[in-house]
Amino acid sequence: MRERGNHQPTQDCGYPTEDPPVEFEIARRLFQDSPHGSLIGLELVDLGSDFVVSKVAYRPELVGNPQTGYLHGGVITTIIDQSSGASVMLATGGQEGIVTLDLRIDHLRPAAPGRDVYARAECYRVGREVAFARCSAYQEDPAYPFATSISAFMRLRDEVAQNG
Repeated sequence: MRERGNHQPTQDCGYPTEDPPVEFEIARRLFQDSPHGSLIGLELVDLGSDFVVSKVAYRPELVGNPQTGYLHGGVITTIIDQSSGASVMLATGGQEGIVTLDLRIDHLRPAAPGRDVYARAECYRVGREVAFARCSAYQEDPAYPFATSISAFMRLRDEVAQNG
Protein backbone atom coordinates (compact mmCIF):
# COMPACT_ATOMS: atom_id res chain seq x y z
CA MET A 1 0.00 0.00 0.00
CA ARG A 2 1.17 3.52 -0.71
CA GLU A 3 2.27 5.94 1.93
CA ARG A 4 -0.74 8.01 3.03
CA GLY A 5 -1.23 11.08 0.86
CA ASN A 6 1.68 10.24 -1.46
CA HIS A 7 0.43 10.67 -5.01
CA GLN A 8 3.43 12.15 -6.81
CA PRO A 9 4.19 10.50 -10.17
CA THR A 10 7.94 10.91 -9.73
CA GLN A 11 7.82 8.72 -6.62
CA ASP A 12 5.15 6.22 -7.65
CA CYS A 13 5.85 5.64 -11.34
CA GLY A 14 9.64 5.72 -11.42
CA TYR A 15 9.93 8.27 -14.26
CA PRO A 16 10.85 11.95 -14.11
CA THR A 17 7.94 14.37 -14.35
CA GLU A 18 9.62 16.36 -17.15
CA ASP A 19 9.74 13.30 -19.43
CA PRO A 20 6.49 11.38 -18.82
CA PRO A 21 5.53 8.38 -20.96
CA VAL A 22 3.07 8.72 -23.85
CA GLU A 23 0.34 7.11 -21.74
CA PHE A 24 0.63 9.85 -19.12
CA GLU A 25 0.24 12.51 -21.84
CA ILE A 26 -2.82 10.74 -23.29
CA ALA A 27 -4.53 10.66 -19.89
CA ARG A 28 -3.49 14.20 -18.95
CA ARG A 29 -4.81 15.53 -22.30
CA LEU A 30 -8.13 13.78 -21.70
CA PHE A 31 -8.53 15.71 -18.43
CA GLN A 32 -7.31 19.04 -19.85
CA ASP A 33 -9.52 18.82 -22.95
CA SER A 34 -12.65 18.25 -20.90
CA PRO A 35 -14.31 21.61 -20.16
CA HIS A 36 -15.99 20.28 -17.01
CA GLY A 37 -12.89 18.46 -15.79
CA SER A 38 -10.83 21.57 -16.40
CA LEU A 39 -13.38 23.76 -14.60
CA ILE A 40 -13.26 21.67 -11.41
CA GLY A 41 -9.46 21.32 -11.56
CA LEU A 42 -9.29 17.60 -12.34
CA GLU A 43 -5.67 16.56 -12.67
CA LEU A 44 -3.79 13.36 -13.34
CA VAL A 45 -1.36 12.47 -10.57
CA ASP A 46 -0.36 8.88 -11.26
CA LEU A 47 -0.80 5.95 -13.61
CA GLY A 48 0.46 2.47 -14.08
CA SER A 49 -0.04 -0.34 -16.52
CA ASP A 50 -3.52 -1.03 -15.15
CA PHE A 51 -4.66 2.08 -13.25
CA VAL A 52 -5.12 5.87 -13.27
CA VAL A 53 -5.14 8.12 -10.20
CA SER A 54 -6.60 11.62 -10.43
CA LYS A 55 -7.21 14.45 -8.00
CA VAL A 56 -9.57 17.36 -7.44
CA ALA A 57 -8.32 19.88 -4.92
CA TYR A 58 -10.92 21.01 -2.39
CA ARG A 59 -12.16 24.52 -3.17
CA PRO A 60 -15.10 26.40 -1.65
CA GLU A 61 -16.72 26.92 -5.05
CA LEU A 62 -17.04 23.12 -5.45
CA VAL A 63 -19.07 22.73 -2.26
CA GLY A 64 -22.63 21.51 -2.70
CA ASN A 65 -23.82 22.14 0.84
CA PRO A 66 -22.41 25.30 2.46
CA GLN A 67 -23.62 24.22 5.91
CA THR A 68 -21.59 21.00 5.91
CA GLY A 69 -18.81 21.87 3.45
CA TYR A 70 -19.38 18.64 1.52
CA LEU A 71 -18.36 18.65 -2.14
CA HIS A 72 -21.13 18.68 -4.71
CA GLY A 73 -22.10 15.22 -5.97
CA GLY A 74 -21.38 16.33 -9.53
CA VAL A 75 -17.72 16.84 -8.63
CA ILE A 76 -17.53 13.29 -7.28
CA THR A 77 -19.33 11.92 -10.36
CA THR A 78 -16.97 13.79 -12.69
CA ILE A 79 -13.75 12.58 -11.07
CA ILE A 80 -15.03 9.00 -11.08
CA ASP A 81 -16.39 9.06 -14.65
CA GLN A 82 -13.39 10.77 -16.22
CA SER A 83 -10.85 8.67 -14.32
CA SER A 84 -12.65 5.50 -15.37
CA GLY A 85 -12.75 6.75 -18.96
CA ALA A 86 -9.03 7.52 -18.85
CA SER A 87 -8.28 3.98 -17.69
CA VAL A 88 -10.32 2.63 -20.62
CA MET A 89 -8.57 4.93 -23.09
CA LEU A 90 -5.19 3.71 -21.86
CA ALA A 91 -6.28 0.09 -22.05
CA THR A 92 -7.45 0.56 -25.65
CA GLY A 93 -4.34 2.43 -26.76
CA GLY A 94 -5.71 5.98 -26.69
CA GLN A 95 -6.52 5.99 -30.40
CA GLU A 96 -10.29 5.61 -30.25
CA GLY A 97 -13.13 7.55 -28.78
CA ILE A 98 -15.27 6.27 -25.92
CA VAL A 99 -18.60 7.24 -24.38
CA THR A 100 -20.02 6.30 -21.00
CA LEU A 101 -22.82 3.74 -21.37
CA ASP A 102 -23.42 2.99 -17.72
CA LEU A 103 -22.06 4.45 -14.49
CA ARG A 104 -23.09 3.14 -11.10
CA ILE A 105 -21.72 4.96 -8.07
CA ASP A 106 -22.14 3.73 -4.52
CA HIS A 107 -21.74 6.66 -2.14
CA LEU A 108 -20.48 5.03 1.05
CA ARG A 109 -20.16 8.24 3.08
CA PRO A 110 -19.55 11.94 2.37
CA ALA A 111 -16.04 13.08 1.57
CA ALA A 112 -14.64 15.04 4.52
CA PRO A 113 -14.83 18.81 4.01
CA GLY A 114 -11.64 20.75 3.39
CA ARG A 115 -9.63 17.84 1.95
CA ASP A 116 -8.66 16.95 -1.61
CA VAL A 117 -10.30 13.96 -3.27
CA TYR A 118 -8.67 11.26 -5.37
CA ALA A 119 -9.98 8.57 -7.69
CA ARG A 120 -8.19 5.38 -8.62
CA ALA A 121 -9.67 3.68 -11.68
CA GLU A 122 -8.77 0.57 -13.60
CA CYS A 123 -10.09 -0.92 -16.82
CA TYR A 124 -10.61 -4.59 -16.01
CA ARG A 125 -12.07 -5.87 -19.30
CA VAL A 126 -11.95 -4.73 -22.90
CA GLY A 127 -14.50 -6.29 -25.22
CA ARG A 128 -15.01 -5.76 -28.93
CA GLU A 129 -17.66 -3.05 -28.45
CA VAL A 130 -17.63 -2.29 -24.72
CA ALA A 131 -14.93 -1.83 -22.05
CA PHE A 132 -15.47 -2.01 -18.30
CA ALA A 133 -13.87 -0.09 -15.42
CA ARG A 134 -14.03 0.09 -11.65
CA CYS A 135 -13.07 3.04 -9.48
CA SER A 136 -12.64 4.04 -5.84
CA ALA A 137 -12.82 7.64 -4.66
CA TYR A 138 -10.96 8.44 -1.46
CA GLN A 139 -9.08 11.13 0.42
CA GLU A 140 -5.89 10.23 2.30
CA ASP A 141 -6.20 6.46 2.33
CA PRO A 142 -7.14 4.39 -0.75
CA ALA A 143 -8.20 1.56 1.58
CA TYR A 144 -10.95 3.80 2.99
CA PRO A 145 -13.02 4.99 -0.03
CA PHE A 146 -16.01 7.28 0.31
CA ALA A 147 -17.43 6.11 -3.04
CA THR A 148 -16.94 3.19 -5.43
CA SER A 149 -18.15 2.63 -8.97
CA ILE A 150 -18.49 0.21 -11.84
CA SER A 151 -18.91 1.53 -15.37
CA ALA A 152 -19.18 0.51 -19.00
CA PHE A 153 -17.89 2.47 -22.01
CA MET A 154 -18.76 2.08 -25.68
CA ARG A 155 -15.72 1.91 -27.92
CA LEU A 156 -15.97 4.17 -30.99
CA ARG A 157 -13.31 2.48 -33.10
CA ASP A 158 -15.17 2.62 -36.40
CA GLU A 159 -16.16 6.28 -36.06
CA VAL A 160 -12.59 7.36 -35.30
CA ALA A 161 -11.23 5.32 -38.21
CA GLN A 162 -13.82 6.81 -40.61
CA ASN A 163 -13.43 10.41 -39.43
CA GLY A 164 -9.70 10.02 -38.99
